Amino acid sequence: METIKQPSDLIECGKTGLIAIRDTMVLLSGKWKIQIIGCMMVYGTMRFMDLRRKVEGIAAKMLSKELQELEQNKLIRRNVINSRLVTVEYELTEHGLSLLKLITEIRAWGLAHRQHLFQNNSAGQPANT
Repeated sequence: METIKQPSDLIECGKTGLIAIRDTMVLLSGKWKIQIIGCMMVYGTMRFMDLRRKVEGIAAKMLSKELQELEQNKLIRRNVINSRLVTVEYELTEHGLSLLKLITEIRAWGLAHRQHLFQNNSAGQPANT
């Protein structure tokens, strides 16, 4: 059986590192924020209704709230385009794009986990999903 090796920087993180982990979890918490960020990584700059269509199941009020929080934390930028009809677009900031590696790892783990569930369930259905 292979033992899990822990990175030395995680072992030595102490209180400061644990606070940083907590801050990150609070910042990205909830059902929607990571999905919104991931969607914007795939599709780039998006309008509100395009985001609402792509992030399945999110209510307009919740999307608005999540976008405001992501903007406050400087992960996305809200651009108002003054044309005949005022248009608002959202894009990831450079700081938001720094989450690419994390989002990619979450996606990879999720795919592997689903495969693991399907392989270990004789009925071919994932358990409790």
